Amino acid sequence: MRAFPLILALLTSAALSGCDQLGIESAQAVAERREAEGRALGGACRHAGRAIEDCYTLNPKADKAAIFAGWREMNDYMAENKLTEVPPQVVNPRHAKLLNPAPAETTER
Repeated sequence: MRAFPLILALLTSAALSGCDQLGIESAQAVAERREAEGRALGGACRHAGRAIEDCYTLNPKADKAAIFAGWREMNDYMAENKLTEVPPQVVNPRHAKLLNPAPAETTER
């Protein structure tokens, strides 16, 4: 009866070791994906001529350090290759509201 917890633990760890095959991402895979997505977002923001602060505002759930790293890498690449920004052609209404909030109404007396 003492061996039961040990056997249960071994079976559980063996079952969980195949989680990647079941489509369940490991914590490391999730972290690597979030890092890559943040870098891609930062690079895209810089290429579009957006300020880093605007990029943070438009992507609140993304990792700020990864966004900055991608933005900086793209900035260096663009400077080295003498590339200019490519402004976005399609404006997302949600993003327009985030970046340009309506001014507060003032009442004069």
